[in-house]
Amino acid sequence: MESFFSLTPDAILSSVEAALGARATGRTFQLNSMENRVYEIELEDERRVVTRNLGFFVTADSLAANNIVLGTYRHISAPECRQYLLRQAFEEAIHTHAYQYIVESLALDEGEVFNAYHEISCIRDKDEFLIPFIDTLTDPAFNTGTPEADQDLLKSLIVFACIMEGLFFYVGFTQILALGRQNKMTGAAEQYQYILRDESMHCNFGIDVINQIKMENPHLWTPRFRDEVRELMRTGVELEYAYAEDTMPRGVLGLNAPMFKEYLRYVANRRCQQIGLDLLFAGASNPFPWMSEMIDLKKEKNFFETRVIEYQTGGALSWD
Repeated sequence: MESFFSLTPDAILSSVEAALGARATGRTFQLNSMENRVYEIELEDERRVVTRNLGFFVTADSLAANNIVLGTYRHISAPECRQYLLRQAFEEAIHTHAYQYIVESLALDEGEVFNAYHEISCIRDKDEFLIPFIDTLTDPAFNTGTPEADQDLLKSLIVFACIMEGLFFYVGFTQILALGRQNKMTGAAEQYQYILRDESMHCNFGIDVINQIKMENPHLWTPRFRDEVRELMRTGVELEYAYAEDTMPRGVLGLNAPMFKEYLRYVANRRCQQIGLDLLFAGASNPFPWMSEMIDLKKEKNFFETRVIEYQTGGALSWD
């Protein structure tokens, strides 16, 4: 079996250092004591957004962790990359626990949330899109070393970095953070802010790995392969837009499904640019510029309104 990367490129090493500066183990979240009661009397449309959201993310982060530990880790041998992948798997476990904590704190129907993969078609469709790419990397008989196998690895990495973490999460993140911007579900929205930052770093790390593999193995990046990746990206946009339509059939929180069609096209164009593909959707623009601010999270607390929670370890801070 051929393992990629004997030495770690600087771009990937910077992703490792950025992740290690964030202290996942010390995060302490606090749901508003009124959040449960407020949630109970809110509109049914908002409840639909929240339960669908949690139903997808609980399954998705578990799929991501399995893909990392049982698949990707085996094929990427550089120690710094593996250090990051283990960190990423750890963060995915924390995210799953955070979603479970929200479900329990809001006294939601756990069966409804945790069975959403089986019962909600738009969630099931996204997960079933991902599973074949998980199966490729987790198959004990799968080994790299041939152009075909190396392309399968590269394709799976693109699906998880650019489509799963780089596209499938963005309707859900936008919806919950929109609630927080309206002073609703503020505790849950705060958790999502940190999770969004983690997932953004996961996406960037994955893209760095993809581009390094491309650079070291240009023969893999054939016109046919590029066309296949573009079609996968297009399918990802369609699946995520179907999720937006299902979660917001009438519009809610000042958002509606058509706005997400434009947003998803904008995000897909961005992912294509990042890995060297031509744009899929000419002229797509970002209807949610505030999301860019959320991704670039430098969280500060008002001492008089909430507990102070540092997001970086002391060792990662400069005292000069």
